[in-house]
Amino acid sequence: MDDVKQIVADIKNGSIKPIYFLMGEEPYYIDAISDFIEDNVLSEEEKGFNQMVLYGRDIAIEDIVSNAKRFPMMAERQVVIVKEAQDLSRTIENLAAYAENPQPTTVLVLNYKYKKIDKRKTLYKTIKKSGVVFESKKLYDNQVPDWIRRVLSGQNYSISPKASQMLVEFLGTDLGKINNELNKLKIILPEGTQITPEHIEENIGISKDYNNFELRKAIGERNSVKAFKIVNYFADNPKDNPMVVTVSLLFNYFSQLLHLHGLHDKNPRSVASALKINPYFVNEYVMAARNYPMKKVSQIVAILRDIDVKGKGVNANAIPQSDLLKELLVKIFS
Repeated sequence: MDDVKQIVADIKNGSIKPIYFLMGEEPYYIDAISDFIEDNVLSEEEKGFNQMVLYGRDIAIEDIVSNAKRFPMMAERQVVIVKEAQDLSRTIENLAAYAENPQPTTVLVLNYKYKKIDKRKTLYKTIKKSGVVFESKKLYDNQVPDWIRRVLSGQNYSISPKASQMLVEFLGTDLGKINNELNKLKIILPEGTQITPEHIEENIGISKDYNNFELRKAIGERNSVKAFKIVNYFADNPKDNPMVVTVSLLFNYFSQLLHLHGLHDKNPRSVASALKINPYFVNEYVMAARNYPMKKVSQIVAILRDIDVKGKGVNANAIPQSDLLKELLVKIFS
């Protein structure tokens, strides 16, 4: 995120490079930088003759080079954006010759999503000298809540830990989807608002009481009544609550509890760091560790593996997923 801010700041300050090679597993930042260049480098009057968007599946490297070597018309520079450039992965190294001597009046942007070029090869090394190579890395689940907080903080909003966790558990690590939902909330809510679980439920449709976050908490507290209520809700709404997601999250949760049992330093800050969780949730994990001794946690991890296999249809004779979740709870609470 800091690298993105620096690239944007440099462009705003007039320090514009001839080549921007944007690559990596996370498309959100690739699109963000590319869109900023598309919207801001040229004026509206200049864009008509001096800005073009090409698509990797429709062109060859030679087409990119010939367009990049053109001179701008009645403007200081031209912008050439290549979207889906990863479709040119077999021949992308052929761009190295142009990168060695790029047209100084052209801003060439390559969106190379879900892949990376080899950093040992000529193309990478050449672009690093004359332009920008940006790698957009996928965030881990535990990093996304902090990303949400930072994005909102920069726009004069805040969010409660539970609300951000609800978004991550419902939308995963797709930053584009999460950003779209945040934008919806910002249209509805005034600046300075702290986004709460109630806002999430009312405007995005994620139940604040019946979700994987609350199921995990109920299990940690050994609140079987609440846990079975949530699982019954999941059974009535299977499309919004796929079992594979629930089992995966519970597996990660009990794996973290196993890790917690093995820690010598139980200081809250050390626990948060070791488990890679928000300090807000440390007490919840500590309580769960008291409720589930290490031996029981190990048994539950094995049970979750078994339920996961059954959920995929192995040795389960088409047992409904709702029944498998109830079976899981019975074994956890026994």
